Amino acid sequence: MDLTEIETGVVDDRWKGLPPGVAPFRLGEIGGFGWNLLRGDLPLPAAVLKDTALTHNGAWMRRFLALSGAVIAPHGKTTMSPQLFARQLADGAWGITLGTLHQVAVARRHGVPRILLANQIVDEGALAWLLGELGRDPAFDFYCLVDSLSGVRLLADAARRHPAGRPLQVLVEGGYRGGRTGCRTLGEALAVAAAAKAASPFLALRGVEGFEGIPPGATGAEQEAHVEAFLRFLLDIARAGDAEGLFAPGPVILSAGGSTYYDMVADLLGSAALNRETLLVLRSGCYLTHDSGVYRVAFRRLLERTPEAQGLGTGLQAAPEVWAQVQSRPEPTRAILSLGKRDASYDSGFPAPLWWHRPGAAGAPQPVGEGHKVVAMNDQHAYLDLPEASPLAVGDRVGLGISHPCLTFDKWQILPVVDDGYTVRGAVRTFF
Repeated sequence: MDLTEIETGVVDDRWKGLPPGVAPFRLGEIGGFGWNLLRGDLPLPAAVLKDTALTHNGAWMRRFLALSGAVIAPHGKTTMSPQLFARQLADGAWGITLGTLHQVAVARRHGVPRILLANQIVDEGALAWLLGELGRDPAFDFYCLVDSLSGVRLLADAARRHPAGRPLQVLVEGGYRGGRTGCRTLGEALAVAAAAKAASPFLALRGVEGFEGIPPGATGAEQEAHVEAFLRFLLDIARAGDAEGLFAPGPVILSAGGSTYYDMVADLLGSAALNRETLLVLRSGCYLTHDSGVYRVAFRRLLERTPEAQGLGTGLQAAPEVWAQVQSRPEPTRAILSLGKRDASYDSGFPAPLWWHRPGAAGAPQPVGEGHKVVAMNDQHAYLDLPEASPLAVGDRVGLGISHPCLTFDKWQILPVVDDGYTVRGAVRTFF
């Protein structure tokens, strides 16, 4: 990948999170300034990534993949940071998964060589650009989804009008009633698969795909039962398609994408036993950053379901933190922090206070004690309930863990990467 454009891009204090009054500089130079969050060199609120957590999480996932026999194409929409894409590819990722043609264009601009678009393309202009990109670069390996006869016709017609010199590779998508996209029945899926095969040489059916990550169910057990049934449905599609000879040459790709149940995906789709070579592709997007909320809870459950993963060493660690200050303590059990919905995700739970640090104090941040909880957020303020005896005072810094990384990353164009002492060592750029 080529990150030169990002690293040499000039930034200044118009960029959220950079110090006011700072002279323009190239983003790749940020690690040379010696800035430290705890010393007050970054204006708050500030979103940062802990480098040791990123490194640890990449190594943990490599061990999990070796255990499961799968490869990973992490969902890039989590961070939309080409620098983190490059980190994942350097860790051995098979490719990068994306969700929109804008995201594909960003990835291609910086040289991502293999992309799985976990979506269906129905826009003529987007298809024309994509097919042109496939024709321009013979090394670009691209896959997208289909779940209907009309979708197959749309793709095949576009490929005829904009010949790329090779087929557009597609995966038939399985779904479930009440879910998102995807064929609801085996018959529908096989009809779509047969239509894709018949559209050769413009299309090439390369495998079967689905998204299991938001299952219905009132309890965890009910959700897991639904995930298992859905994955077995994907296996039914793959086995029937294999028996009917519908797949194009090359390994049959079996893929499901989510950051909650990828152990189940590896276990069940890994048991396909087709007559052809298979390639099992996981698509977890949140493993690299992890979080302090929904994925922390989901990972604990993953370890319960998959005892073998407990032997892979210390589990995933939260890399993102958003830091703010106590702006006001207007009541004995209420403090107001200087961050809000514009700074941190709140769709899957409010940020959780983890650390506090008093300006000018020596040493590392201290853990926030029991009884501290964000209970509401406005655009720029967070309401922190706390014990009357809490030491937090106006001006103190508070570090918060977030829940659901995707919707924190999209609020920041620049996130400093810090060491364990919160000294800035680099920064990543996002493109939402």
